[in-house]
Amino acid sequence: MIPYGRQDITQADVDAISDVLNSDFLTQGPQVPAFEVSLMSATGAKFAFAVNSATSALHIACLALGLGKGDVLWTSPITFVASANCGLYCGASVDFVDIDPASYNLCPIALEEKLKFARLNGSLPKVVVAVHLCGQPCDMKAIHALSVEYGFKVIEDVSHAIGGRYLNQPIGSCEYSDITVFSFHPVKIVTTAEGGAALTNDKALAYKMALYRSHGITRDEALMENVSQGGSYYEQVDLGFNYRMTELQAALGVSQMTRLSEFVKARHQLAERYYEKLADLPITLPYQLPGTYSGLHLFVIRLNLGKISKTHKEVFDELRANGIGVNVHYIPVHLQPYYQRMGFKNGDFPNAESYYTNAISLPMFHAMTYEQQNEVIRVLTNVIISE
Repeated sequence: MIPYGRQDITQADVDAISDVLNSDFLTQGPQVPAFEVSLMSATGAKFAFAVNSATSALHIACLALGLGKGDVLWTSPITFVASANCGLYCGASVDFVDIDPASYNLCPIALEEKLKFARLNGSLPKVVVAVHLCGQPCDMKAIHALSVEYGFKVIEDVSHAIGGRYLNQPIGSCEYSDITVFSFHPVKIVTTAEGGAALTNDKALAYKMALYRSHGITRDEALMENVSQGGSYYEQVDLGFNYRMTELQAALGVSQMTRLSEFVKARHQLAERYYEKLADLPITLPYQLPGTYSGLHLFVIRLNLGKISKTHKEVFDELRANGIGVNVHYIPVHLQPYYQRMGFKNGDFPNAESYYTNAISLPMFHAMTYEQQNEVIRVLTNVIISE
């Protein structure tokens, strides 16, 4: 089976982990700060906090922004459920903004329309989570302008997008957001096995996220409420969580980050071949927002079902049966049973629902060979054009 995504582990990665295993630190040592430095260097952000998952990063980002009971978080319905769940973790309610039909990201026009209505009835969001689906950046300049006008905070969920650029700025720079969140799951562009990070340029938010990721505990005397009693002294000054990343994960991340540009370049070369060789099929190929450079975590096509004799499910199942590990990213969050019990229903976000009826993620990973890609193209072509 050719998977839709896969990690690329080299001997250098293995050696980096081995070095940690033979060191004095398996957790809370020098590798986590080194990984954070590599993220700041790659993005230009002033502060970075590595954690055990992007879900944890989203949670501490929401907490740092003061999201709580009585507040509302908005996000895209086409995302992994964590982008919405983070609001619920804080006691807030969640709503969605429909996607742009070309980019599949949160639509700034739909966002503005919803904001106008929300201002009239007193239900403006406190936080908007803009998800860079597939590695394709959202129109962050437009979203940021709306945040200034309507007074909400912005989290960029860039779990798919490390190594990409928006208006000549690295994704993760926080130029148009308060906090950005990365994922380092094995299928992502850079992996730490499991892991995530939250980045910001705001010192006050950085202080809060540092506390929330580690039990609300500080060893910084300047932040203590009492006089320090020595080197072993610490204080819990808030309620936090054990969201720390291990040294093993961070060492892998440090090693992987040295190849970030190589990883993204390889993905773009694969994408160029897909565009060329799939151009004549009855499918819609991915759109690229002007002024952006995608991280290309995913390569999503949409089936023009009116020109294909098979259903979406039949195409998907036949591809899987022939060794092509396609996937769908994602089932609209508002159609999940948990969210439907909150009152969301079919028809609420028509662009997202239309996308789900015909979207398929083709294999895309930087170690993918042209031979593997040719097999994907061959099987896809045969499945779509056969009667």
